[in-house]
Amino acid sequence: MKKRTRLLHAGRNPTDHHGIVNPPVYHASTILYATVADMEAAGRAPFDGVTYGLRGTPTTFAFQDAVSELEHGYRTIAVCSGLAAVTGPLMAFLKAGDHVLVPDSVYGPTRYFCDRKLSRFEIETTYYDPLAGAAIADQFQDNTRVLFMESPGSLTFQVQDIPAMTAAAKEKGIVTIIDNTWSAGHFFQPLDLGVDVSIQAATKYIGGHSDLMMGTITTTEETFLTVARGCDAVGFHAAPDDCYLALRGLRSLPARLAVHEQTALILATWLARCPQVKTVLHPALPSCPGHEIWQRDFTGSSGLFGFILQDGTSKDAVAAMLDDMELFPMGYSWGGFESLIMTYGDSPKRAFGPWRAGQSGHLLRIHAGLEDPDDLIADLQRGMTRLNAG
Repeated sequence: MKKRTRLLHAGRNPTDHHGIVNPPVYHASTILYATVADMEAAGRAPFDGVTYGLRGTPTTFAFQDAVSELEHGYRTIAVCSGLAAVTGPLMAFLKAGDHVLVPDSVYGPTRYFCDRKLSRFEIETTYYDPLAGAAIADQFQDNTRVLFMESPGSLTFQVQDIPAMTAAAKEKGIVTIIDNTWSAGHFFQPLDLGVDVSIQAATKYIGGHSDLMMGTITTTEETFLTVARGCDAVGFHAAPDDCYLALRGLRSLPARLAVHEQTALILATWLARCPQVKTVLHPALPSCPGHEIWQRDFTGSSGLFGFILQDGTSKDAVAAMLDDMELFPMGYSWGGFESLIMTYGDSPKRAFGPWRAGQSGHLLRIHAGLEDPDDLIADLQRGMTRLNAG
């Protein structure tokens, strides 16, 4: 079956639930065992079947099975947020004295966790050029245990050469983890390219309606138990109600992403022609660093991209543009049905040098929602008029 068909039917078996189309919401904490032998068997395999509410109910398992199908993984662990999906595997694989490599374009809270939390446990973080490719091997140390990747990178959308980096890491026995939220697991399957763990903020496209907090961690067979035990130890698991909503969102994911993709490309192409815009950062456009890699490894693009205003654009002019946007409210997160816009000034935090060689100017990020693109362009046009006046 084709991908879209498989995703519609993954993680569901109506015959197990009296013919009900969607798996119902099972709430549970305590699980009762009929015999001592049954309880001992559950203790030996705590992640197989219903053993305790924290480790999941049939609702949880249905969602996790569907995400595993989406990501081409062995098994998936649903956790309470996208950030938990980042921190859970890192804590599972790292210990005091270890070293982790993280791209310099990484999601801000991931950087904060490495700088402020991992450092307290004497775990060293080195930030690397996201476009390093196979040259990442030059930064491996004897104590490097994890290579963390995020493609495209947050805010600046550099696309990483995942196959080359993963191959280099495997030669040294280094675990590879990738934040795959931008593709929603639909446009990119990193586990097929040798990555060990693929994570997502299911808050974004999987949820799809801006009302859900959840993360997913999809693993290989070799890495599953390490991650599952690590997340279990800190109580990172997701609630059954949220799993139900996420599973419902997953069914419409391909249909929604098709609209997000098309609208984002229309907006990015329009913005590239605006005299107020210096550069558009969209992986599907040749102007984006790593565009050739995106063409090779991805099957499509989502609705999130950035653009840089011309040098000399003042903060007041940007505020004049954004304050009265009708269809582009400002708000953190993305991936919902509504369009969003965010401002990030002219200096996204980076560990070394400028965030992109030779670039300056005010950076804005857009999430293209499900509105009609003509209406979105009209709103952006009015915003550019206010920008000029400002």
